[in-house]
Amino acid sequence: MLDKQVVADVLTAALSTGGDFAEIFVENTARNAIQLQNGIVEKAQAGIDYGLGIRIFNGYTCVYAYTNDTSKENLIQVATSAASVIGKSAFVTPQPFRTLCFDDLAPIRVYPSEVHKKHIADMVRQASEAAFAYDARITQTICSYADVAQNVLIANSDGLWAEDTRHRTRTMIRAAASSESEKQVGSESPGACMGFEFYDNVNMAELGRSSAECALTMLLAKPCPSGRMPVIIDNGFGGVIFHEACGHALEATSVAKKASVFADKMGQQIASPLVSARDDGTIPNAWGSINFDDEGTRSRNNLLIENGILKGFLVDRLNGLRMGMEATGSSRRESYRYAPTSRMTNTYICAGNEKPVDIIADTEYALYAKKMGGGSVSPATGDFNFAVVEGYMIRNGKIAEPVRGATLIGKGADILMQIDRVADNEAQAQGLCGSSSGSVPTNVGQPMIRVKEITVGGRDSE
Repeated sequence: MLDKQVVADVLTAALSTGGDFAEIFVENTARNAIQLQNGIVEKAQAGIDYGLGIRIFNGYTCVYAYTNDTSKENLIQVATSAASVIGKSAFVTPQPFRTLCFDDLAPIRVYPSEVHKKHIADMVRQASEAAFAYDARITQTICSYADVAQNVLIANSDGLWAEDTRHRTRTMIRAAASSESEKQVGSESPGACMGFEFYDNVNMAELGRSSAECALTMLLAKPCPSGRMPVIIDNGFGGVIFHEACGHALEATSVAKKASVFADKMGQQIASPLVSARDDGTIPNAWGSINFDDEGTRSRNNLLIENGILKGFLVDRLNGLRMGMEATGSSRRESYRYAPTSRMTNTYICAGNEKPVDIIADTEYALYAKKMGGGSVSPATGDFNFAVVEGYMIRNGKIAEPVRGATLIGKGADILMQIDRVADNEAQAQGLCGSSSGSVPTNVGQPMIRVKEITVGGRDSE
């Protein structure tokens, strides 16, 4: 993407005032998207995002600058300007480049650029048609497709030279069911770190029907009762609670600043002995997987919790220096406009040994959260508030009436300790995680779990 001599000269300029370490991140990202409303193409977009970020370390602090003018003259000027903030007298000489070699976790068979846009639109339209055919009360569909090809180059003063192309694709299906006074929405949004071959195993019509079924079920549902009660949280999207309420608190971004509830608890019990959890960026073709992170560190399968004991954090280079820990392949950023920091990849609670049907049968009364939605969380305290997109009551060991309007309220540390059943059906779902380094693709996941007691916010009482 850039000549090695140009990169070397830029790194030299970045270290000209005595920085300890310098790094550049270059990206050339092609994006394509199609959106259909009620089966009709509403918009089609394509674009290129190109630019370069320069980062300089001075002890435990850093300076970051970026530009989309990658002429040598401008890059030297940007690097020199960033370096002027440091103003030390010592000088570090950049090392000769060594190319990072790696096994590709996501080889591509069919490049999306080779697929005609009409074929893509026709494929996505199948979901809309199936949703409308499901029930006359389905009044709207919004169905979209997107693919991204991100070419990256990472080079630093330690001699790293790493290049990769990251391909991702995703479809999002939303169906709305309406009555005279209510509207409810169901959605599906599978994606992967793959080429267009991903859609060989995606049934668009089934996604449409599933979205419509959820929307209609919630349209007819009664308000959820409120109060303290057991909650069974299903697999896949259920993992969003662990991701938000616990995963962010295990990132060095907050741990290094002592702004995490888990900051000083390495080696201590922070969860039920039934709980083990990992962040694994090495899963082939998974939505959040990466061959190497945005600092050029190879991706890893990081053990976070083992049988309830805190075993690890997610660590980037800078916060690793502050904490005295090595980087874990967890440094990510949305684009060259952001300095990287520790982030999740594919984060999940590991499978247990029980069958989901047995967990439900052994539960006399509870809320069954089949699918979770968005919410808010404070990493410093672990306080969270999450919406249940699709919920049901469990009565006498059976899934009973659907309920809507439920929220789960509590602390991440508390919910981990309250887990008393873990099923064997771990599954993952795709999302975009926002934090200080922008929005990045991540998987959330877990098996079905039962939480002994949690506060449920609702609009009814029993």
